[in-house]
Amino acid sequence: MKNLKGRSFVMLMIAIAVFALFLRITVERLLKINIAQNESYAQATLKLISTALENYAKDHLGAYPANISLLVQDNPRYLDRDYLAESPVKSYDYSCLRLDVSGYSCSAAPVKCNFSGRMVYAVTTGGVVISQECSKKE
Repeated sequence: MKNLKGRSFVMLMIAIAVFALFLRITVERLLKINIAQNESYAQATLKLISTALENYAKDHLGAYPANISLLVQDNPRYLDRDYLAESPVKSYDYSCLRLDVSGYSCSAAPVKCNFSGRMVYAVTTGGVVISQECSKKE
């Protein structure tokens, strides 16, 4: 009788271990999918911002706006919303370190490196998008 109880306990522990392994694999896959979606959205948003800035410059004799809010307020509207003011969007922080009449340099960085995204994206005057892996700070 004691031998049967021991086998039941061992089977229960094996079942828990298999369930824990399955749960870990599932969570890991979901996290990778979420990171891929966030990165894709960040790239698309930076391209959208860049296109809006380039179109603004075409309409204003080559002069870029001094503030991104001009892209939202101007008529015609170049952007549907101010992504810099609403940051973070989809777990990425957006910023424009340089935004003046002669050009721009904007970036998108994950809120938590390796958790909400693995890449930092940047776009410069002319629409050149570059990327690099984020450095783990946490």
